This record gives sequence, structure tokens and C-alpha cells, in this order.
Amino acid sequence: MTTIERPTRAFADLAQHDRVAGSLYTDPEIFAEEMSKIFHRSWVWVAHESEVPEAGSFKTTQVGDQPVIVTRDRKGNFNTLLNRCRHRGATVCDQRSGKANGFTCPYHNWSYTLDGRLRGIPYPDGYEGVVEKNDFPLQKLRTESYLGMIFATFNLDAEPLEDFLGDAKIWMERFLKQSNGFPTKVLGSHKFRFKGNWKIQLENTTDGYHFPMVHKSWMASVDAETASMMSFMDDPEAETHALGNGHSVAIMAAAHADLDIDDGSEEIQPRFQHLVDELTEAGESPERIRRYMRSMHGCGFNLNMFPNIAMSSSFFRVLIPISVDETEVWHMAIGMDGGPESINRERLRIHEHFQGPFGFGSPDDAEGWDRVQIGAGGNPNMPILVNRGEKREYLTDEGWPTSHVTDETGMRASYEMWKKMMTDD
Repeated sequence: MTTIERPTRAFADLAQHDRVAGSLYTDPEIFAEEMSKIFHRSWVWVAHESEVPEAGSFKTTQVGDQPVIVTRDRKGNFNTLLNRCRHRGATVCDQRSGKANGFTCPYHNWSYTLDGRLRGIPYPDGYEGVVEKNDFPLQKLRTESYLGMIFATFNLDAEPLEDFLGDAKIWMERFLKQSNGFPTKVLGSHKFRFKGNWKIQLENTTDGYHFPMVHKSWMASVDAETASMMSFMDDPEAETHALGNGHSVAIMAAAHADLDIDDGSEEIQPRFQHLVDELTEAGESPERIRRYMRSMHGCGFNLNMFPNIAMSSSFFRVLIPISVDETEVWHMAIGMDGGPESINRERLRIHEHFQGPFGFGSPDDAEGWDRVQIGAGGNPNMPILVNRGEKREYLTDEGWPTSHVTDETGMRASYEMWKKMMTDD
């Protein structure tokens, strides 16, 4: 009878350049260490500025396994606060989002300001000489924003956010060009969970190899022009770049990777003719209308930012680890804060067609992720391969390890960062 060995605890051995142990998906002790060494030490995306648009706005989310509240205070500053009362540990906010003057614990009514200061204690006479309010604020995470993307970390000694983002900033800027000069705003979110480890989803965002196999139904459901745009398997310009710090970008449609560049050869899809007619009647210029139409599907790439956020084509994809074998995914449709609302409505319909709960894309992806989790449990020490394209990888002038978009360059980059953070004490 074959004996299945228990996984080793040497993280350096578990993540090799071209393969990782299946136990990275299945071992709850590894998951616990990831929360401590990765999600509690690195910059984690928590919100887009449009989700907390004015003083008093808030949003609840998680940093790893820790519940937090993201707020905009009276001075316009962003704060990320641990959602845990300093008295007896109850959460102080259970709403997904909203607007408030502060937060009050429902258990004993200790109340806090938008930036976390302890504002009031009921019946305070029992605390005289025992509690000074200045000593018991909500725990505050370090919070920084870049291009409207808000990140937070428990690590007060972390490098500046912009240093952590590094060359991903170039692609963030390109991604946001789809807002056509208007501010970007979140139009809505769709949340779901799958029975699998968070790293399975992390891998998927820059995995061009699965697309024509997993998403056959979606390809069959769209018009010929859209299908042609996503037929990148043999396109030499379709590449994946590793950008450093675990970040990577997978370029599926090179002609849309920078929407400021337009050689005029691309025809506007007939499916959008009703919008062209509407905008023409409204007095928009042909040049402006063309720009709107070319940005309808978003940009031509998926940007993966370690460890939990992707700016994926035309939406944000957020992963929240729940347990070693369960992950929550948020798909957040984005649009223009200003400009024609008809464009935003059309973008929502496109988003629903692929990412929505009854869409053609996400259910197929989620089934694949579930199957990986089940299979990886069959022998946790058997390696997961991330070696596709390893021998044809090269360095660009920018110093980015690069290969075809169907290769696993992005995954190797993520696991290099995983290994660095898990072994650097």
C-alpha cells in the first residue's frame, strides 16, 4: 500500500521555481502562517475611493482573516480600523457600507469616531482612574491610497505603498484610462464563495492557458468581433510580464493595452451601433464616441497585484481568504463617474454576461477551482506544476521576466513572493 507522507514544514522546499506542493492548498497550519506572514505584513487592498466618497462614508471588509472598517473621516482622510471594540471584543459595525457619524458597540455602547478614537463610555463612574479614553482607540491600520485604490496593512514598518506597487503602477494607470478622463467609480459588486484555497484564484487571473477550454460557452455566446479579440492563443503580442513583488500582468488584447494609442484600423462593433446613434444625437464628437466604444470592454489585460486584488480587464476582482479550503471573491464592476450613463449601463450588461451570478464565465471558473482543491487533497505532497513556458521566458528592457500569455510566468512570480514572505522572519 502506498504511504502518503505528511507535508514538510520547510516553506522554501514547498515552493520551488517550477512547482509547488499541493499542501499549500490543503494544510490549515500553512494557511494560518499565511495570514500572519503575508496578509498581516503586506499591503492588502481594502477599497476604492468611490466606495467611501464623502465624510462619514464607510465600508466593512477583511484584511486576511481580520474584520476591518474603511472610513473617510471629517478631514477627508481614509482610515482602516479593526472592527473590534476595545472593551469586550464585539464588532462595532455589521453593515456592508453606509454613512455614519461614528461607530457604537451594541453590547455596552462604547462609541468611537470615524478615525477610531474612543468618544464615549456609558456610566463612566466605574472607570474613574481605570480607563483613559485616549488609551483605548480602535486599532488603526496604516492606510495609503494610489490612483483611488486604498490599501492597508497591520505592519507599521512596511515600505511605502508606491514602492510596494513598483512597476504595477504603470499598468494601474493604463487600466484606469478606460474611464476616458472621468473619475472611476464602482458600479456594483457580486460576491460568491468557492470551496478552494485563495492561491488557486490568485493563479487564475493571469492564466491565459485555461481560457479557450474553460470558457467555450462564453466564446460561443458573444459576437464574432468580441470572440476574435479574445482569441490570443497564437498571438505573439499576447504576453505575461512579472512586475516584481509578486505582481504580474497578462496582456490578452495588445491593441487595447493602452487606450490612448489608436491606429484607426479597428472597426466599432455593430452591437454598439445604438449607442453610437444615441451619442451622435447628443452632440458627442466622432473621436469621443470612438474612444467610448473602444473602452467598452475595458483594457486588454489583467493586472494581478499580490496578494488579493486584480484590476481585470474591466472590473476589480478581490479575493478574501476564509479558510484553507474556502475563499470569497468579489467582482466589482467599474465605470465612469461622469460622462454618458448609457455607457455605464452597457458596461454593466457586459460584466453580468461574464462575471455575473448567471453569467458564462465565473461559474465555469469556480467549478475548476473546486476541482483543484478536491484533487490536491488526494496527495498533498504531489507537486502542482507552474512550469509552462519556463524555457521560453526572457527579460524585457524593463527587466520583466516575460513569456506568452498562456505561460505560467505570473504564477511563478506570485510564488516567489509567497516564498520570500513565508521564509523571511
